[in-house]
Amino acid sequence: MSKITITAALPYANGPVHIGHLAGVYIPADIYARFTKLQQKEVLFVCGSDEHGVPITLRAKKEGLTPQDIVDRYHKIIGDSFKDFGIKFDIYSRTSNAIHHETAQDFFLNLLNKGAFKEIVSEQYFDENAQQFLADRYITGDCPKCGNHGAYGDQCEKCGSTLSPSELINPTSALSGSTPILKQTKNWYLPLDEIQENFLNEYISNQSHWRNSVLGQCKSWLNDGLKERAMTRDLDWGIPVPIPNEPGKVLYVWFEAPIGYISATKEARPDDWQDWWTGDSELIHFIGKDNIVFHCIIFPAMLHLRGDGYVVPENVPANEFLNLEGQKISTSRNWAVWLNEYLEEIPNKQDELRYVLTAIAPETKDSEFTWKDYQTRVNSELVGIFGNFANRVLVLLSKYYNGNIPKKTHSFDSTQLSNTYIQPILEDLSKFKFRDAQVGLIELARYGNKYLADNEPWKLIKTDEAKTGEILQFAFEILCNLAIATEVFLPFTHQKLITQLNLQIDSETKKSFWLDGKWLDVPQNHKIGEVSLLFEKIEDELITKQMEKLTQSLAASTPSIVEEQVTQKPEKSSISYDDFAKLDLRIAKVISCEKVAKADKLLHLTLEVGLETKTVLSGIAEHFKAEEVIGKTVLYLKNLAPRKIRGIESEGMILMAENSDGKLYFMQPSGDVNSGSGVS
Repeated sequence: MSKITITAALPYANGPVHIGHLAGVYIPADIYARFTKLQQKEVLFVCGSDEHGVPITLRAKKEGLTPQDIVDRYHKIIGDSFKDFGIKFDIYSRTSNAIHHETAQDFFLNLLNKGAFKEIVSEQYFDENAQQFLADRYITGDCPKCGNHGAYGDQCEKCGSTLSPSELINPTSALSGSTPILKQTKNWYLPLDEIQENFLNEYISNQSHWRNSVLGQCKSWLNDGLKERAMTRDLDWGIPVPIPNEPGKVLYVWFEAPIGYISATKEARPDDWQDWWTGDSELIHFIGKDNIVFHCIIFPAMLHLRGDGYVVPENVPANEFLNLEGQKISTSRNWAVWLNEYLEEIPNKQDELRYVLTAIAPETKDSEFTWKDYQTRVNSELVGIFGNFANRVLVLLSKYYNGNIPKKTHSFDSTQLSNTYIQPILEDLSKFKFRDAQVGLIELARYGNKYLADNEPWKLIKTDEAKTGEILQFAFEILCNLAIATEVFLPFTHQKLITQLNLQIDSETKKSFWLDGKWLDVPQNHKIGEVSLLFEKIEDELITKQMEKLTQSLAASTPSIVEEQVTQKPEKSSISYDDFAKLDLRIAKVISCEKVAKADKLLHLTLEVGLETKTVLSGIAEHFKAEEVIGKTVLYLKNLAPRKIRGIESEGMILMAENSDGKLYFMQPSGDVNSGSGVS
């Protein structure tokens, strides 16, 4: 039996985790790890705190503490939050551990001795006052795109543009406030251009089973042509480069962080750790879309160069981003729902949040969390469907049969029940479709509710006790299978329900259920336990309180954003309805995207419009990278007359919204709408 190593992205230990992290990475990873373990496969689920990198040193400087103080604090907060939330890692490690330093340095030396790196001298910004080379985040200045005075050397957080330090206008050191100079320095680079030709092109082309958004982003990087990338940095916080007489240099955090999966495996399984990374083993990464290049290109390149039988990722089911109440989650503006605060302020409702975040998981496109939707889903689906069914069955059994399960007198087609309700859940889970799988869970509860409503045992008991017993026995059987199916999605509810059902389920029975979809037959002469409600309604007061908290935290951190007045574009002259009706507006999905050669502003998009594909050239390249656009749902003007641009025929136009700063936004439907659907 092959071993399966499941990894969840290492969270930065410079702050708590929020619901965007949970929906994008940790809940799907936990669901899949639970699922494969219940199938009794050999599984190791690893994670840990990423404790190096510039964001940590920036927070330390801001708070007047050492980086170690920061990582110690947040490693505990994050680890405790995961544990309290039911994320069941086999190990939650940290990259400050000695075993990680040793493993990362050994990996670097192994590649160095094989001649895998290039030594390159380049000019980088240097702070003469601080006597330190500046990482991208240590440099601020005016954004060349929007004029924002606080842009970083790698990104402008106001307009979202990706930058390099050399593009900033009036660059300033974040350490001393002085103007940095350019100074030569030597670092070790991974020649990704050479590795692309020798390995990566073929590796990526063989991953047709990956999600389209992941594969599309990888192909976009490869189509643009990879360049050498530095694997070391001139910093004082990190893992020292293990080369004599090279002080002040550390391993690039994105070189050593993925190696944290290996060092965590060593820590968890010291005697056979190599078996989880070589030979007959599978590697599956759960990450967000911003980490695709590191896990799908750079880390596989490193593993390939290492050789020694190391496996490369079998699948990387990366998710898109989760937004919050109509805005992008922002840690700097405190626009987030933090897991540790949720657990404190809304106690004993871990599964409610797990359920909602799985229901809206951004598996194929960005999605949105709102507190009102949270309330609606909990009250209508968990309370109204799932909880209602469970409570009705158990209360009726207690009332009419003193908690004893009536003897089975009628056999049901369990194969058909499994094919209809259990098998689809298993199939969706195996394909990383966790949203659909959880829908299957609710459909089984919905079926149980309908069965009770159709047969009305509370009325039938007056005239036919035997038939009533038959109905409740089968309803109890449905509930037992629902309880088993709940374990991967809602672990706290599962345990609560198993206790109320008074079920003892052995490992072989679980294996038969999760591997083959075998319907559970209820044991005879069985008595249920004490009955209580599985879920409680979410009241308006709680939602109001959470919304007020969001608004207050945003106002406190960025009052200018709250007070900002939107400048509208001048209104255009009126048109007739007949003029508007001529526009053929459709919902479309971007299935591929690449830059147009020698055109700074143009992206070449291929759209899925129902059963058709259309080519569109759009002048949005200064706002979005090609890989960011793949998988987006867009508003498409189909019947705009085609025209040739740069030798490419553009068939129509995508429509965008623009704010007062000139930032563009995709116009997307609020719910799931098929591509090709008309807009009127």
